[in-house]
Amino acid sequence: MTATVIDGKAFAANVREQIGAHVAKIKGENGITPGLAVILVGEDPASEVYVRNKGKQTIEVGMNSYEHKLPADVSEDELYALIDKLNNDKNVHGILCQFPVPDHLSEQAIVARIDPAKDVDGLHVINAGLLASGQRSLVSCTPLGCLMLLRDHLGSLSGKNAVVIGRSNLVGKPVAQLLLGDSCTVTIAHSRTANLEEVVRQADIVVAAVGRPKMVSGDWLKPGATVIDVGINRIEKPEGGTRLVGDVDYESCAAVAGAITPVPGGVGPMTIACLLANTVTACCRANGLAEPVGLTA
Repeated sequence: MTATVIDGKAFAANVREQIGAHVAKIKGENGITPGLAVILVGEDPASEVYVRNKGKQTIEVGMNSYEHKLPADVSEDELYALIDKLNNDKNVHGILCQFPVPDHLSEQAIVARIDPAKDVDGLHVINAGLLASGQRSLVSCTPLGCLMLLRDHLGSLSGKNAVVIGRSNLVGKPVAQLLLGDSCTVTIAHSRTANLEEVVRQADIVVAAVGRPKMVSGDWLKPGATVIDVGINRIEKPEGGTRLVGDVDYESCAAVAGAITPVPGGVGPMTIACLLANTVTACCRANGLAEPVGLTA
């Protein structure tokens, strides 16, 4: 068996096209432009590139982009004052602070300071609690991207056995909640799960988000399983330099799976697309407008 490659890059481009159409409709019918504010503290090169890409894609879909760059030694009070200002700005519908931040700042406290209705990263405990209790929330971007890819490839997920490898608040737990919401039977596994290989082998859907390079091999899989690889790991190449790999061994898994996401080019491109989708959703909710179809959980 040769697995179907789930092209996250192409799917994300389609999502952005849908977002652009919905933004144009909101502007034309209501005179409102969705706005996303991104806060960058310090000068981490990778974060700067990521924020730049977010801003570029925000503008490309017709939304307003507000970038706030703060020095690495910014005080908590100064950062919180900015967040409070953005919370009260009616032109800003989504707020995120790019992580990591310098050690003197608390990521948890920063997320808690953001208005849950503008928490387009879906990390606030209120949004996590709403998701866990099956209520309407803003959902973490990467888990939402995983769900969109699965729905697109498989259609109905009802009744399927899903194993999520990883229990982080950022990916593992929200992915499991989303799959439960689509009526999957869900097991959350992790590095300490007894007989992990046997657990994974029962799954129709495998979501790998454990942060260990090439941990899942093809002989762990049920033939025909759908594999969503969330891992992004940089490893050394024999000839020098580095390359990106996921949490699954792509070659061996692609020989057994029915479908698989590559790394890079799978889940990764969906993260910013879902951030934009969450911003449009937050704008619609703030203004009592119809939400975009197919872009929420």
